[in-house]
Amino acid sequence: MPSPTPIFLTAIRNIVSISAPAALVLVLSIVIGLLMVVLFRYTSDQKAIRIAKDQLKAHLLAVRLYQDQLPVVLASYGRILRGTGRYLRLAFTPLLIVIVPLTFLIVQLDRYFGWTPLISGHSFLVTASAKTVEDLDALALQLPEELKTTAPPVHIPADKRIVWRVEAAKDGAYDLKIAAADQVAQKSLLVSPALARISPERLQAPYWKRMFVSGESALSDGPVQSIAVDYPVRTIAFAGIEWNWIWLFFVLSLAAGFLFKSLLGIEI
Repeated sequence: MPSPTPIFLTAIRNIVSISAPAALVLVLSIVIGLLMVVLFRYTSDQKAIRIAKDQLKAHLLAVRLYQDQLPVVLASYGRILRGTGRYLRLAFTPLLIVIVPLTFLIVQLDRYFGWTPLISGHSFLVTASAKTVEDLDALALQLPEELKTTAPPVHIPADKRIVWRVEAAKDGAYDLKIAAADQVAQKSLLVSPALARISPERLQAPYWKRMFVSGESALSDGPVQSIAVDYPVRTIAFAGIEWNWIWLFFVLSLAAGFLFKSLLGIEI
């Protein structure tokens, strides 16, 4: 009879390999939830927040106890509004400090969890945007030998775009090129079953416009304005629900944050 230990380890490896994105999002959410709470602790006035919350509770209690005395109730509502403003003012600065680095972190994580790499043997779309309608006819797609087009290009003059349907013969990291006159624009492309960094689009734009959709440097000035690869959007199965990873990350990190808040006695 085989030992149960190797069987157990094999099962664990299979579970981890199948749900690696979900496991990684779970671990990251717990770590980020802890870091956010600790950062809030050391960038906030904990004593003032505690006093503001206690005062709000007292005013709410007064509303319930003296609900038949209109002047007291109105005065308590006024104090509640002022107390809420005071609490938000105390919480705003540390929340701002937490939100700014968290936003940049999510942008980087989205490169890995937002899309899945392409699958060999399956067709996908490559879309190029031209500066003018006249430039469309001059655009030509150049592919490495492992990639091939499976249909004629489709021109969309109204949007100044041209679309190719492409298929990869095997896994790998490739560079596809779009020639226009004497210039060549290049775009990275990944065909793989693994979790990897994805950049769905490369375009001509300053960094603040590219940061949410592109992980590549800007295209140089020329007829090609952008090149996009139609990567599949990733969904993560967790707790019987298909999640966009950002929603799952926020739910889990908030849950972890409130848990660590209670464990560490931090006022939020």
